[in-house]
Amino acid sequence: MGPQPSRRSAVRSPAITRARFLRGALFTGGVVLIGGVPLLSRAPKIVHARRGQSDDEILNFALLIEYLEEGFYLDALSKNALSGELLLFAQEVSAHEAAHVQLLREALGNKARPPPTFGFGDDTNDTQRFASAAVLLEETGSGAYIGQGANLSRSVAVIAARIASVEARHSAWIRDIVGRHPAPHAADPAMTEEEVSAAIRETGYLS
Repeated sequence: MGPQPSRRSAVRSPAITRARFLRGALFTGGVVLIGGVPLLSRAPKIVHARRGQSDDEILNFALLIEYLEEGFYLDALSKNALSGELLLFAQEVSAHEAAHVQLLREALGNKARPPPTFGFGDDTNDTQRFASAAVLLEETGSGAYIGQGANLSRSVAVIAARIASVEARHSAWIRDIVGRHPAPHAADPAMTEEEVSAAIRETGYLS
């Protein structure tokens, strides 16, 4: 029997524009690369909530991210542009994001924000653009949960932690598919709400 084909998609090196590369620099905060090996250059920053920010405000911010991720994968699946492991990734992660939305909406009750309108353009209709965008979104989601976890009350933090661990698995999976190290950092960087909001705005997905 001959060698078995790789389980990975043929998408190994998705094209990344200069803007996407610069956005990606957000996710290396506190990390320097020496000879391609990530090293922690300083202690992880502590991200504090704004004065008066409540559990509901933080969860609603997380809900916006989950709406965005869910919408991105559903839109990609509707365009039938994916195949192989990228298709499997989109199918499974889409279901996860829908469950995250449901979990957050249940926690928020009638305080849950409604879903906004998104436009993903060609990023969900092209294999390489999809892969690059998926890395960006998953790393943004992980960084957001890390940044806000300590600002939540104990009982609500458990809800966020249940989602954060899965978001980290998504990030590792899509990084592996595109040929990047699935776990490049010993400790992932936190992102502030301002950094996350800026990354979301730069995608142009939020109408």
